[in-house]
Formats: sequence, structure tokens, C-alpha cells
Amino acid sequence: MGRHNTIAGRKAAQDSKRAASFTKYARAIMIAAKSGGDPDYNPSLRTAIEKAKQAGLPNDNINRAIKKGTGELEGEQLEELRFEGYGAGGVAVIVEALTDNRNRTTSSVSHAFDKFGGNLGTPGCVSYMFDRKGIFVFDKEESEVTEDQLMDVALEAGADDIQEYDDSFEVLCDPSVFDDVAQAIRDAGLETVEAEITMVPSIEATPDESHIKSLQKMLDALEEDDDVQKVYTNSTIDLYE
Repeated sequence: MGRHNTIAGRKAAQDSKRAASFTKYARAIMIAAKSGGDPDYNPSLRTAIEKAKQAGLPNDNINRAIKKGTGELEGEQLEELRFEGYGAGGVAVIVEALTDNRNRTTSSVSHAFDKFGGNLGTPGCVSYMFDRKGIFVFDKEESEVTEDQLMDVALEAGADDIQEYDDSFEVLCDPSVFDDVAQAIRDAGLETVEAEITMVPSIEATPDESHIKSLQKMLDALEEDDDVQKVYTNSTIDLYE
């Protein structure tokens, strides 16, 4: 089964895990708000707010997180961390975290790798297998969007590619034109289930069936950590089923 053939479902599963903790969303808003507290002029903040609302984060929490990010309110001193390594079966894994305690987060991430047959590596050991891309995901059933519509809107705005899967379309673009493509999609009234700048694997790995459960358990442990914001793998198999 291909990595992307249930994109919408995979995203929903990840969101469901993250929704258990509002801390992740509030921290993401705080970091994004450092570049400006007005979402109309700060696309990263707008995206962080939209995700937080979808997860049910109350407006008061959102507003408080924005004010902490802009310095209007005193807040946590957060540090951005990235961890790279391999999960069971040689699947490459990148973990992005926001933390107020580097030692705690490093220990937690390292434990998740060790417990489930992975190996935490040095910075850069797997990032060469990924490309940073803007990605917009459209659920075929919910959005009723067509490939022709996306070609007219997204490619005209500077997107690189449109990929079709069983239940979804993906629009890919260079991060430098993410805001332009996002604005064109909004202007056209099209609805996405995901819109973000992310890491897309350029070199993929297919784990043996004997390693899948260990990989799934490791991802679960990482996703449940309040400090972990995003987890990327280069697995060709959907590990979020």
C-alpha cells in the first residue's frame, strides 16, 4: 500500500492524536506570532490558528498564545529542536519539537527511539532524504474539487505539481511561493484538509511487515509527547492506520 493512498485519513489520524493536547497548538501559535500577530499578514500564524481551531482550542487560548508570541504577555521561552534517526527496519525519521526544557525533550525522544527498535542519529543523518515542500491536500469527497480546477488555480499561482491518489489530490510547491498558492486557493473558494510547509521524502523505504508494529508504536509515543510538533518518515507504508 502506498504512503499517500489514504492521505486524508492519515492526516485525520495524526490530528486526532495531537488533539489530545492543546499544548502543541498553543506553542505553534506562539512561535508563529513572533513574526507578527496579525494572521492576515502572517500566513504561518494563520495556518497555526486554523489547525488549533480544528482541534477545538478555545479562542481565549488562541488569543493568549498570540499575545505571548508577540510579547504582550509573558510566556514560556521555547526552543526549536530537530532530531533525526532511523526507526525499525531502517525507516528514516525526523522529529521537530518545541520545548522549554531541552534535556527533558531529548530524553523523551531518545527513549521512544530506543524502546521501539530505532536509533537516534546525528543532525543531517536522514534529512538529505527529504525535500522541504509546501503541500495542500484536498479530500475528493468533501471538496468536490477536480484536477482541472487545481491546474487552473494552483499551477497558475506557481505550484510545481498536482498528484492524484485514491481519496485525495495533493498540490506541491516550493516554500517560497506557498503564500501565493495559498491565497489563490482561498480566492477560488477551494477547501483543503491540510495546508502546510512540510518535509516530503525524496528517498523512500518500505519496512518489512515484522517492523510495522514497532514503527507505529514509536510514532504513537512521539506524537503523544507535548513537546513534539511534527514527525516525518520516509515509509512507503501508511503507519497511521
